[in-house]
Amino acid sequence: MRAWIPSLLALALPGCVGPKSNVSGELQVWHMVAVAFDGPQTSESADPNPFTDYRLDVTFTGPGGEFVVPGFYAADGRSAETSADSGSTWLARFAPNAEGRWLYRASFRAGPGIGLADDPSGGEPAAFDGATGEFMVEGSDKRPPDFRSRGRLEYVGKRYPRFAGDGTYFLKGGTDSPENLLAYVDFDGTRDHDAESGRRDAFLHRYEPHIRDWREGDPSWQDGKGRGLIGALNYLASEKVNSIYFLPQNVEGDGDDTWPWVDRTTFDRFDVSKLEQWDIVLSHAARLGILLHVVTSETENDHLLDDGDLGPDRKLYYRELVARFAHHPALIWNLGEENTNSTEQRKAHASALRSLDPYDHPIVMHTHATVEHHERHYAPLLGFEDFEGASMQIREDPVVHGALIEWMRRSREAGRPWIVSFDEQRTGRDGVAPDGQDESRHDERRDHLWATLMAGSWGIEWYFGYMYPNNDLDLEDFRSRSQIWSATRHALEFFHGHLPFPEMTPADHLAPQGGAYVLAKPGEVYAVYVPSGGTATLDLEGNAGEFEVSWFNPAEGGPLDDGGAVSGPGVVRLGPAPGNPAQDWVVLARLAGD
Repeated sequence: MRAWIPSLLALALPGCVGPKSNVSGELQVWHMVAVAFDGPQTSESADPNPFTDYRLDVTFTGPGGEFVVPGFYAADGRSAETSADSGSTWLARFAPNAEGRWLYRASFRAGPGIGLADDPSGGEPAAFDGATGEFMVEGSDKRPPDFRSRGRLEYVGKRYPRFAGDGTYFLKGGTDSPENLLAYVDFDGTRDHDAESGRRDAFLHRYEPHIRDWREGDPSWQDGKGRGLIGALNYLASEKVNSIYFLPQNVEGDGDDTWPWVDRTTFDRFDVSKLEQWDIVLSHAARLGILLHVVTSETENDHLLDDGDLGPDRKLYYRELVARFAHHPALIWNLGEENTNSTEQRKAHASALRSLDPYDHPIVMHTHATVEHHERHYAPLLGFEDFEGASMQIREDPVVHGALIEWMRRSREAGRPWIVSFDEQRTGRDGVAPDGQDESRHDERRDHLWATLMAGSWGIEWYFGYMYPNNDLDLEDFRSRSQIWSATRHALEFFHGHLPFPEMTPADHLAPQGGAYVLAKPGEVYAVYVPSGGTATLDLEGNAGEFEVSWFNPAEGGPLDDGGAVSGPGVVRLGPAPGNPAQDWVVLARLAGD
């Protein structure tokens, strides 16, 4: 069960005027602080509509600046446990970015459509409007991998996002499947519409193989619900998987089994208890160091709300997502999977999210798999101020490395460098096979994993195609891809342990031997990925001095093997691989004494 810790300090501090509010949570930097207000008694189905005809915004002011945080209707305030659809609790969730004294002031307005109005001061003041309070924030007592120990993950105008707290850069190695992660039997109001309409047999995730991975003290709700999904996250974290890709709604899409509303066609009424249960799971992911990749639509439904425009349904959808989940420290908004909206619509959607999100989480977009689609959909967004990156699907293996480099180059030249990731492999049918189909995993390492990281990309998420069991819709056991998790873990450990990767750039021209990938900080350190082992050469250009050479085994990980030393300038021979010449290897050349 999720623990809520009332702050007696906040209630006792002077300066709290007007209607009563209650502050809860761990009052620490980067942690979620919830401010609850007692407002109108209402329900999910009431008129006035609590989602459109009331508006809560809370302004937090403190040593880290000013943040206007959208609030939301929370039924009885504990609906994850009670499944309540009525009550008088209204909440705002805030993640402070600095220690010290924070003040807050609530704006609570009532009136037809005020929840979607461009002017937040419209309507009439209601209930607790004007309520104020304050609280003190201390430093976080958490440790990695908990993201609250590292701060908010931010776009900083570079190829990699950076944590605001400790200043470190993030490399993503995650799961793209199942996209319907939240189509889970233990969430309130969750059902499979595909089965109801006869399109397929009934299915909701149970994640039963991962119930054994749940641990005493982990969250659950309603007498033990949630253990399968919480256990699945525990397993992924144990394999150092650090991101999950999921759809909050897939109405009319591949699964048609996930939505935040009370039903799949009523877009202005939200299922409060379901969303609270989602947040229990997402909060656990953040504690485990797993980024939330929130994909707001898919190709079948990106015109579902307001015919694709930025109308009232989409505005409300975005507002509720931001209000309920934006406090999480590592979160990416994705405009849509295989998105087909127009450029004007995409820009409007991105700007709407940017204006709502007080923390400016990065905004990206996923596309169809071909070069033609990339050009048609990404090129018009180059340089756009409210858009941060490409979440790429690429069908042809040989073009992965070059395509990622190309879009990073073009975005840089447009004046706004993108974070670019590789988030869907090959076609929807095949993707990545389960363990046992390819014991070596050489192709995935060569064509996908190292092709991505050596391009200077911020990372990869693995997609599981429909031709296999445990696929993009019916995955129950993440152990089905344990070999992929191991390969990814080895790669990320090499990058974090041996490379100043934020300071390095792709430099494949420095490898005269064809097919090798090079990431370089010229004159100081070079990483050379050799896809088929054997020997490797490196052009040190005009850089003199002695360079220490080491070899890394991407299939098995572990420590580096000594490869002696070479001296520049010019082309040098790095020596033979210390093991199987038929597999891939990585060579590290570092200036002696560094």
